[in-house]
Amino acid sequence: MQALLAACRGIDAVTAFIGRHVKWLVLAAIIISAVNAIVRKAFDSSSNAWLELQWYLFGAVFMLAAAYTLQRNAHIRIDVVSAHLRKRTRDWIDLFCHIVFLLPFVLMMIWLCWPFFLDSYRSQEMSMNSGGLIIWPAKLIILIGFVLLFAQAISEIIKRIAILAGILADHDEHHAAPAVLEPQLSAAGRDPAGPDADKRDGQGGAQ
Repeated sequence: MQALLAACRGIDAVTAFIGRHVKWLVLAAIIISAVNAIVRKAFDSSSNAWLELQWYLFGAVFMLAAAYTLQRNAHIRIDVVSAHLRKRTRDWIDLFCHIVFLLPFVLMMIWLCWPFFLDSYRSQEMSMNSGGLIIWPAKLIILIGFVLLFAQAISEIIKRIAILAGILADHDEHHAAPAVLEPQLSAAGRDPAGPDADKRDGQGGAQ
């Protein structure tokens, strides 16, 4: 298990590095959009390449940051429900969903994206728009995004198993209940992470 956890640290480090740096592509997209708008208005000149480059950058941010989002536990979930569950219950739910839903989906997408990218690369597929960009780099980004998400899913599964088995202490705030809701529940005597939450409720009522 220690070897697997070491692999997790490596995966997390790569994912975090990409996630922290890919944000600069948002700034690049904003600058390109602004310059393109100014040139179009001032000189009545533009190109589809600039427009396509904007969605290239947006797609790169979306795909390459997906694994980082999973690592930070920032993906969409029903917080109104999960905030009322114990921490251990949330860990079991995460483990089940990662194995049953996330991994099969990501593997299917990798399997579909590989020929999708390869055919485009071999044919040097170009945009159908006049003056547009070559297409295969965008398709490669999609493939890389799902490969990163697959690796991060494996890391999360290993960490969840280690935490549930008591091998790894979970001090990561990103795997705790939502920061807004959990303090309110704790103050009411219903800390979802505590094993004696129901008992505390009874004592609070007695007092």
